Amino acid sequence: MSNLLTPLKFKRGPEMTNRFMLAPLTNLQSHDDGTLSDEEFNWLTMRAAGGFGLTMTCAAHVQAIGQGFPGQLGIFEDKHIEGLSRLAAEIKRHGSVAILQLHHAGMRSPANLVGEQPVCPSDNEETGARAFTHAETVQLVEDFVLAAERAERAGFDGVEVHGAHGYVICQFLSDEINFRDDEYGGSLENRCRVLFDIVQGIRHRCGNDFIMGVRLSPERFGMHIAEVIEIVKQLYRNDHIDFLDMSLWDVFKEPNEEAYRHRPLFDWFSEIDRGDIRLGAAGQIRMPEEAERLIDAGADFAILGRAGILNHDFPNLYRQDQRFAPQGLPATREHLAREGISPKFLAYLSGWKGFVAEDEAVPSN
Repeated sequence: MSNLLTPLKFKRGPEMTNRFMLAPLTNLQSHDDGTLSDEEFNWLTMRAAGGFGLTMTCAAHVQAIGQGFPGQLGIFEDKHIEGLSRLAAEIKRHGSVAILQLHHAGMRSPANLVGEQPVCPSDNEETGARAFTHAETVQLVEDFVLAAERAERAGFDGVEVHGAHGYVICQFLSDEINFRDDEYGGSLENRCRVLFDIVQGIRHRCGNDFIMGVRLSPERFGMHIAEVIEIVKQLYRNDHIDFLDMSLWDVFKEPNEEAYRHRPLFDWFSEIDRGDIRLGAAGQIRMPEEAERLIDAGADFAILGRAGILNHDFPNLYRQDQRFAPQGLPATREHLAREGISPKFLAYLSGWKGFVAEDEAVPSN
């Protein structure tokens, strides 16, 4: 049997029935106030029913000012718990581990969406964001932890802290964005403080069986591979998390930094002693053999994004035939509708070059 079909146990919480994890995918389907819509509920629960060992929500913002895109799922108020409880219960009913991703867009929050000037570790002229005050930084940490507590109350098995892709935690980590002169800026230790305070707070205030992961991206957005390696080592040493999710854009690519180009980017992280913390990666995993190759390279699980959009039952199809042919690109609108993609999500996907087939021209008389 393929390693992808074997169970995966975490230090805490339920085990994955297989090594397929659904990536946290932006889909624009929730209501304007951040409450869950039927469209988002259906899209996610279809993936749980399709065999994903772990089903993760899209990024859910922990503060209203941290919203990054329209139709984003929220977890910044108790009013969100009712819908999230319904979602968590249905994901778990299908035997999938239910994980909610915690997010704050920081300077990437559009002012016209959040209704005020966005916030950032430091004033940012390019985006027009203002710097967090010291008190606001402390509150940011608290709001991530409160959001994790809400996720636990809603019945989720755990959360993932979004520290990647240039969002607020990534902004604190970056020496190209964070120019603070207090304990949250300057040295790498200080720039990491927000992340580690959030992780420690969640571990101390959520249950002993509550799973926690962190997502990091080692390139772009002011990230340096050497610093991200040190962050990963510290996360492992602290032993608060259960899994690490590396978002690599392409799991088999070479690093952008010249000094690291003599081996694949993923290898720099798979070689770090992680004890019993689990490691996975996302980026261009579209075919069964690519997922297998990632596991062979040392990953504990494979994170599927676009492949999970195109085939909600990718894991089940793989179980039936390990050389099945996934849906290719471009995908028709009809196919995507059958895969639980609502008109709002489809409009978003239409902006991805080559993802959605253009409508055939109607012949003229």
